[in-house]
Amino acid sequence: MENRDYGYGRVSATSQNEARQIEAFKNLGILERDIYIDKKSGKDFDREQYKLLKNILRENDTLFIKSIDRLGRNYEMIVNEWKDITKNIKADIVVIDMPLLDTRKKKDLLGTFINDLILQILSYVAEQERTYIKTRQREGIDIVLKTGKTKTGRPFGRPKIDKPDNFDEVINNWKNKKITAREAMKILNLKPNTFYNLVKKG
Repeated sequence: MENRDYGYGRVSATSQNEARQIEAFKNLGILERDIYIDKKSGKDFDREQYKLLKNILRENDTLFIKSIDRLGRNYEMIVNEWKDITKNIKADIVVIDMPLLDTRKKKDLLGTFINDLILQILSYVAEQERTYIKTRQREGIDIVLKTGKTKTGRPFGRPKIDKPDNFDEVINNWKNKKITAREAMKILNLKPNTFYNLVKKG
C-alpha cells in the first residue's frame, strides 16, 4: 500500500480562519482530500476530524501540522499523542514551522532522542505561554472588577447625567426655533448624544 501524506489543522473557534494552515499543506503537495481540520479547542483530543485522521493513519504515513500548538495545548497530552503516533502507529510527524521536528530524519537512537527532547521542550514552552496568557487575562479582569473601569477608562454602566439648571429654558427656545440644536448644545455644554437623550427623557 502506498504511503500517504496527511495534513491536520485546528482553529479554536468557528469564527477563526484555517486558510493559512490549509495553504501550507497544499504547498507541500498534500491533496485536499487528505487535509483534516477541526474547529475546536485544543484542550484535549476529543475532536472529530482528528480522531478520524488518526484511525486512517498507517505505518510509514506522514502527518504534517503547521505548529506544535495546532496539535494541542496540554504539554503532557501532546507528548503522549506524539509517542502514540510515532511508536505505536509507526507513522511520521512533521512540524512545518519547526524543521527540527521531523521524524522522517535520523531514525537512529540519537535522532529519536533529539526529536523527543525538542518536542518536550516546545510542548512545555507552548503550555507555559498558554498559562501566562490566561494569567494576564485573569489579572486584567481582576483589575477591571476592582476599579470598576474598562481598559478605555470608562466606568461600567452609563453615569447619570443631571439636567443643567437652564435646560428647560434652552430647550423651549430650541423647540420654538429661536436657536439651533447646535447652539442649544453649546449653551448647555452637552454632547449630541447626551443632549438628545435628555430631550427624549423630557
